Amino acid sequence: MVNQLLRLRGICVCLLSLLSFASLAIEPILPVPLEHGLDERRVALGDRLFHDPRISPDGVRACTQCHDLGEGGDDGNKLSEASTNRLFLINSPTLFNVSLNYHLAWRGAFKSLDTHKRKTFLRSNGVDYSPEAVVERISGDDYYPAAFAEAYADGLIFDNLVDALVTFERSLITPNARFDQYLRGDVGAISSDEKHGYDLFKSYGCVSCHQGVNVGGNLFQRLGIFADPFKKKGRVITKADQGRFLVTGDDDDMHVFRVPSLRNVALTAPYLHDGSQKTLEDAIKAMAKAQLGEKLPDRDVKLIAKFLRTLTGEYKGESMERETSVLGDSATSPRNDG
Repeated sequence: MVNQLLRLRGICVCLLSLLSFASLAIEPILPVPLEHGLDERRVALGDRLFHDPRISPDGVRACTQCHDLGEGGDDGNKLSEASTNRLFLINSPTLFNVSLNYHLAWRGAFKSLDTHKRKTFLRSNGVDYSPEAVVERISGDDYYPAAFAEAYADGLIFDNLVDALVTFERSLITPNARFDQYLRGDVGAISSDEKHGYDLFKSYGCVSCHQGVNVGGNLFQRLGIFADPFKKKGRVITKADQGRFLVTGDDDDMHVFRVPSLRNVALTAPYLHDGSQKTLEDAIKAMAKAQLGEKLPDRDVKLIAKFLRTLTGEYKGESMERETSVLGDSATSPRNDG
């Protein structure tokens, strides 16, 4: 009798586990792959180039100036600074999980990392910055010629330099976020409040734009479906506010942007294309009003923010999660918010 009860208990546990797994399998968000599967020699080369200022137009600023991989993969500023010491009119997006995006940059101007890299190199702002010049800058280095010869049959040429950078950027995935652990069946990986926040994220409709493996990054959407965020008192419309219109010239694309990924969003304040929202809670409120026509209760805002913080993954095997502030339960970037 005891053995039968134990067997029955085991069957019940298995059935509950299967039911739990089945319910998670139909979620609108998918976990980030645990491995990138790329050539580690090329990843290492790209990593070195990414941190090397010599490949930039002014020879002073490395890619890390705008994309700090020790933080959220962005620069933590409201607006980014160009290599010519002037401000771009747009917020620097994160490079973490960039390979999982559909199109690149806020306006979706680039369809691939390769295209983006080549355009970046050729946009010289008057500096002598041809592909040949880039290769020449590093060809006398003690490291690069031998490393390229090992990783590529034709060695150090511009196409391989671009490929190494692209390969490194493709490696910048951040798997094993607590929410991904939950999606893979560990129902205890997130708290009841965080689970409630996820349920609200779905029921309010946030998930209609922020879904898939990157929790966004896979479609375009107009900013201001229900409320125009550009009509704030004293708000001056900038060129950057025109969004995808600057790419297509189509009036229907005015104020249309690529929906950003929400992976590691707790680390990438300030938010939106213009860096206008300082905290995660501010961004949730602003998006609810502009995109959903909702004024969310403060409790719901905090719960959704708690869920979003579970999307912070791991980089190089280490968790990227940060402690949140006790005041207002709000996590903001520890860097300059502009």
